[in-house]
Parts: sequence; structure tokens; C-alpha cells
Amino acid sequence: MKISLNIVFADVPNNKYGGMLVLSTTSDPKSFNDILAKETSTTEVTNMLFEGLTRTNGITGEVEPNLAKSWDVSSDGLTWTFHLRDDVLWFDGKKFTADDIVFTFNDLIYNETVPNSASDIFSVDGNQFNVEKVDDLTVRFSLPVKFAPFLRSMGQSILPKHKLQKSVDDGKFNFTWGIDTDPKEIIGTGAYILVDYKPGQRLVYKRNPNYWKKSETGDRLPYIEKVVYLIVQSQDVELLKFLDGELDAVGIRAQDYPLVKPNEKRGDYEVLDIGPAFGSNFIFFNQNRGVNVQTNKPYVEKYKLEWFANVEFRKAVAHAIDKQRIVEMVMNGFGYPQYSSMSPSAGFFYNPDVTEYDYDLDKARGILESQGFIDRDGDGFLEDAKGNVVEFNLYTNGGMGDPRVLIASIIRSDLQSIGMKVNFLVLEFNNIVSKLTSTYEWEAVVLGLTGGIEPHFGKNVWDSSGNLHMWYPRQDSPVTDWEARIDEIFNQGVQELDENKRKQLYDEHQRIVSEKLPLIYTVLSSRLNAVRNKFENLNPTKFGGLFHNLDELIIKEEYR
Repeated sequence: MKISLNIVFADVPNNKYGGMLVLSTTSDPKSFNDILAKETSTTEVTNMLFEGLTRTNGITGEVEPNLAKSWDVSSDGLTWTFHLRDDVLWFDGKKFTADDIVFTFNDLIYNETVPNSASDIFSVDGNQFNVEKVDDLTVRFSLPVKFAPFLRSMGQSILPKHKLQKSVDDGKFNFTWGIDTDPKEIIGTGAYILVDYKPGQRLVYKRNPNYWKKSETGDRLPYIEKVVYLIVQSQDVELLKFLDGELDAVGIRAQDYPLVKPNEKRGDYEVLDIGPAFGSNFIFFNQNRGVNVQTNKPYVEKYKLEWFANVEFRKAVAHAIDKQRIVEMVMNGFGYPQYSSMSPSAGFFYNPDVTEYDYDLDKARGILESQGFIDRDGDGFLEDAKGNVVEFNLYTNGGMGDPRVLIASIIRSDLQSIGMKVNFLVLEFNNIVSKLTSTYEWEAVVLGLTGGIEPHFGKNVWDSSGNLHMWYPRQDSPVTDWEARIDEIFNQGVQELDENKRKQLYDEHQRIVSEKLPLIYTVLSSRLNAVRNKFENLNPTKFGGLFHNLDELIIKEEYR
């Protein structure tokens, strides 16, 4: 039986409830299917709908109960038993049970026919976890080895068995919950329900009246009645809509700070600097040795593959990138050169002792010359030892004025200054994702990753067989010694329960990445945000951002 809205509100103060939060996104989702999601344009949508057994506290960074109310662990650290909440309902009123957890892991994540990144995270040395139902409200995970980030990993979204089992049985799961799906069919347990999606315009969520979570005073959460994401063309449009009062919060690019900060005095909004971003920006080159089975042609021309797979070529690129110029011109001074694969905001696992590449065009040219890259015909562009012009396509996503486009433009200018001919093209984000994960038809890309505080959750990027091992994904076996060592580090690190020993391993990983440069990092931005003064309980943090406690936020009465 569903709890009626009137009953929910009968014993709590009604003046806390109501109102609307309006945010924005610059991309349509690629899917509503959380298991298949590989890009933030999708996870930004699905994170509102689905939940895990645990969650990370946005203030402390500690793991705490969520769909599981408690858990037990065996003395050897290999068996974890979760006790589920008995008051969780799916959006359609069906009861949440252990069957849903077993289904999510065994039928989806560990299903070889379902392409997903989570399978890389939930395996150690190729060994999967055994997931079994004890009873309707108890589920047991048996691990092949110790798994240090296990509890944090249990934030993995759980999907409904009763809604999706048939699609798996029929072999249609990979085409289920696409963006053409009626929002009413997307069933989760989250605080908000997706009720409307108009491509290129907006996503609309309404408060889940049957949400299980309550406040410390017993109020059924969430308080805000509606959340709307406007789909806009660019960050420029986002900013204009915020300044016009159409959005309640916006991430500020550093170059916009002088425009936004002075108007703060009106009292309508506040500008906040939360600290160094987790999200990175980097350039990388296609090192895929594979062949397109349909055309029987290599994904990368042989002579270009020789360039891109040459670490000295990549070192020259690293020395040619003027990071300080990017900080000053793109970030208005609100940024930090990045050399490590983790952000300083990651705290404990961040390693500042890595190889750094100073901006030195002469050094870059010298490295290239030592590898046979010389301007042999005097036209201003380098040729390799076989006479091939050093020319390639560079892709990124975004609109005019977007930081990533500006960063890519500066990189192109820097690389051309050392004799590389760079053809720069801006593509739609999902188009780039498709190139990286499906067609493999690309040469160089400027992109970013979201980052975080737990190194192992980047395994799908760093493991040589990972789906997001972007420069050469899904390798049958590591093609380089250093990639093999990184595979070892992640397999060892995930089993090491001593945090200091784990740090030594992940410090080594960060050093290897800085030396071998599969991803050539540029800069980290400051996390600048502007937010309306319409919320109670707002508590921004570097871990959780502005709205980590969305279900607890209250819109002030005068703004409803």
C-alpha cells in the first residue's frame, strides 16, 4: 500500500515543504540506464533516482548507512552481511528487497553481455564477488580477497529486479531505459521521481512522497517539492540564466568571477569558493593497436601510432603546454597546475611528489628532434623520420567560451608553436564518448574526469582491460610493462587494509602516470559557485559540493 501525500504531511509542519529548485545541465542524458552510464550527462540524471546500500557523508567523507541500515563483517574481512531497511519502496510501490541487490550484481554488473564500468571496480584479479540472498532483508557478499574500499563501493546504484528482469532474459537490457522511455517507466528508490523529459529543454523531478528517509526531528524527507534541470546550450547560457534569475545555482568559470562577484552585493545570491576541483582536464592520444573488423583497417594509422605510443613524443607535448597561461587566461587566476592524477582535494591519497614538466618550448623541440621530428622542408611543420607531417585532429566538447574549449585552443596554439599541425574540432559530448568507447576513430582529445577521494574507483580508467582505459581500452593483456604494473598496483591496493601501505601503492601509481603520460594533465580549477539566498540547511563542502544534502534543504517561505 502506498502512503498518501496527505498522511505524510499530517504530522509535520507544512511550512517546511514546497518550492522548486532550478538547476541546469549542458547536455542531454545519453540514457536513463544507470548501469550502462559512462558519462556525467547520464549519471547526473540517474543519481537523482537510484541509491546504494551505503553513501558517503558530504561533510566528513565517511561511509554511512543508506538502503542498508547496518552490516556485519567476518574477522577475516571476506564476508559482509547487510541488513536492509524494511521501509523502502520503489516508485511503483513495490517493496525493495535483497532480490534487487542480487539482480543488480549477478544479472547486470557481472553479466558479460552488459557493457558497464562497474564490473571493473567489483572484481579483483578477475575474480568477482559472490552475492547471495539470505532472506528478503538480508544479503551476503563473499569476497575472493580483502577489498579495502568495499563499504564505499556499496554506494553502487541498485536497480529493480521486478522491472528489468524480463529485459535481461530477452537479451534487450542494453536497449532498455533509453532516452525515448516514458519517465513513468524509470523506477528507483530515490528522493525524487523523474516525471518529464523534453530533449534539449528540461528534466523535471517531483518529490517522492514515499521516500524512506526522515530528518532528525521525524520529518519525512525531502522538503523541496520539485527539481528542474534546464538543458542549455553552453555555460554562457547557464550564466545568463542565473543572472536573469532563472537558475538557483551555477558553477562559475573563473573568467566570469569579475562579472558575478560585484552583483553579489544586491543580496540575491552568494559566491562561494569551495576549493580545488576534483575534475581534471587533460590531453591524450590514441594508442589503440587494434583493427576495425568491419573495414580491416587499423584504428590509428601506423605512423601516427608510432608517434602517440612514443613516451618521448608525449613528454614533448607536456613541456609545450603553458599551464600558467591557462590558469591566467581561462581561470582568471583561480586555478592550479596539475601533475598528479589525483586532486589535492582528495586528501590522504594525493601524491604531490610526481614528475613535473615545466613549460619549456626549447626542451620540447629538443626532445622531438632527438626522436627524428624535424622540419625538413622549412614549411614550419615537423616531419617524422619517414617524412610524414606531424598532423592530427584534436577533439573536445563544449560551446564557445567553455573552459575546456579554451584550454584545448591554448594547447593547439602551444603545439603549433613547436611545429605540430593540429586540426581542432569541437564535438557534442556524447559523440566524443562514442568515439572513445565504441568506434575508436579519433587521434587526440582534450577531456576530463570527475575524480574523487578513493583511488580504486578509477580502476575502470587505469586497468588495461577497462572500458574507460581511454588511450587503448579493453586490452587482452597489458601492452606495456608500466600498464602491467598499474594493473598490479590496483589489484594489490584493493586488498591492502593498512591505509599507509595502500597509500604507498597509489603514490607509485601517480608517479608512473606522471612519468609515462597516458593522460597529460593541464590544470585544476577552483570550485566557484553562485547560489541563491533561498535555502535553509545549505552546507557546501569540497567532498559533496553545493547540494550533497539536497533531501534536507528547505526553501525559505518567501521564495515558494
